[in-house]
Amino acid sequence: MIMTQPITILGAGAVGLCTALSLAERGQPVRLIDRGDPGQETSFGNAGVISPWSIIPQSMPGIWKKIPSLMFGPQRPLSVRAAYWPKMIPWGLSFLRNGTTQRVQDIAGAMEPLCAPSIDLYRRHLQGTGQEHLVQDSAYVHAFRSENPDALQGLDYRIRAEKGADLELVGADELSRIEPALSREFKAAVLVHGQARALSPGKIMTVLAEKAKTLGVEILRDDIQSLRRVTEGWEVLCSNASYRCNKVILAMGAWSAELVNPLGISVPLAVERGYHVEFPAAGVELQNSVMDVDAKFVASSMEDGLRVAGQAEFAAIDAREDPSKKSRMMAQAKAAFPDLNTIETRFWMGRRPSFPDSLPMIGEFDALPGLFAGFGHSHYGLMMAPKTGELLAEMLTDTSPNIDCRPYRTNRFTRAK
Repeated sequence: MIMTQPITILGAGAVGLCTALSLAERGQPVRLIDRGDPGQETSFGNAGVISPWSIIPQSMPGIWKKIPSLMFGPQRPLSVRAAYWPKMIPWGLSFLRNGTTQRVQDIAGAMEPLCAPSIDLYRRHLQGTGQEHLVQDSAYVHAFRSENPDALQGLDYRIRAEKGADLELVGADELSRIEPALSREFKAAVLVHGQARALSPGKIMTVLAEKAKTLGVEILRDDIQSLRRVTEGWEVLCSNASYRCNKVILAMGAWSAELVNPLGISVPLAVERGYHVEFPAAGVELQNSVMDVDAKFVASSMEDGLRVAGQAEFAAIDAREDPSKKSRMMAQAKAAFPDLNTIETRFWMGRRPSFPDSLPMIGEFDALPGLFAGFGHSHYGLMMAPKTGELLAEMLTDTSPNIDCRPYRTNRFTRAK
């Protein structure tokens, strides 16, 4: 009897887990390999926003003028380690080229189909687990310290509105009613309605992993070392064993570039590290996800306390965390929420895989049949993971995806010789 080799997914973060579920639902045998517990690295530490309208890329018109204040201003949400500058300069130039008005509109159009179904797909994956409550309806509150009456005229909000987002500009009194824990220094907010928030991103991933097991997904804990082409497909070499398969999905986030480089594939994937500080005994509670537009952080009340997530730090993947981020973020959180209890804290750092166009790679590598990409989701991994999983499942079962996948193609950064 001929045994069907399982589709092997490398990486058990949100993308890997959602892909495993989508494949298993289609009757495909699946093997999932990661060095740690499923969903407990980058996916664990995000801000918990599940937003169909997080469709605005990081590079925007005029952002180059803001870089000095982002790096050296009072809030300093952006930093680059000295040793990372040689890689940062070419990546940054490509990033800036993606910041034209037309390019931003095109990228937003490509982000929309990945983010739009996120709430519905998470609820489908959680259905029957008894943990459906982990995804809660909410708004996304973009809070400003200025009255900012022209906020909705910005390109980012205009794009959202043109695509159907329900946006509302409110003043200080209404903002205080909606989120009483927020400082009265905030004078206005844009409410992005039709959102959801995760009460515990890490717990959601654990629940999805358990569901995947009930569907027959084999989850292995091993340290992935390299990939090798073999006559009948691929061999995954790990610390404890090697595994053969016909099809491999690379969903290892920031670590993905290290696996494809020896195969002759160079991708401009930057390691953009993000941080969070969690306050288990916060003493205040938010009803929605709240973004401090000035400090560039997002706060959300979760099962384990109030989480404040932010900072964009470009550094080597194995560089040590920057302890100064903790004190800065604690001060920013206290300024935003004056009654916040900061005595007890938990500090975390994770690695975002970021391409200069804010779009992931999804699909088969042209020169490497059977090897599929599912990485590079930047700040949007939690939102984009379920639809990415659906697209990969369709591709691997010879079903035509219902959207145009060309913006996510794996060779889009390859220059013709």
